Amino acid sequence: MNDPEQMLLATTEHAPDILPLMAAFNQAESIVWRPDAMVPALHRLLADPALGLALVAYAGPRLVGYSLATFGYDIEFAGRDAFITELFVESSSRGQGLGRRLLEATVQHLQQRNVRAVHLVVRPDNPRARSLYESHGFQASPRILMTKTFEPEES
Repeated sequence: MNDPEQMLLATTEHAPDILPLMAAFNQAESIVWRPDAMVPALHRLLADPALGLALVAYAGPRLVGYSLATFGYDIEFAGRDAFITELFVESSSRGQGLGRRLLEATVQHLQQRNVRAVHLVVRPDNPRARSLYESHGFQASPRILMTKTFEPEES
């Protein structure tokens, strides 16, 4: 990167900068972008450190990457675990090690919060991301992630 890089723990003030990258992440991952639900969820995560954390990466004044992680608790891991739910670097900033640095910083912040295990999911058709995660000690689980969603109840 030509501009100086800065990586920060995100606050609610960073939300406007994160949102365009979140939309791009969702598009890249074939996830339906639902700003009516996702924007308030991002604000809640950024406002409540008990839920998890977000990191933002800037090149000069421009946000070029971010990560989101949320906390859970699992007896298998004897305590708190976390899911890195999103890690994204804009296309023009890829190939320069920013994703690697963002992953390392995210894991470091999680370890500082006494997380015992970190999980993430990666698309099978994304060998570049898979290679990055494997190079940092992530292993494919012998389990299959399954998900059931619930629509919010109207009040």
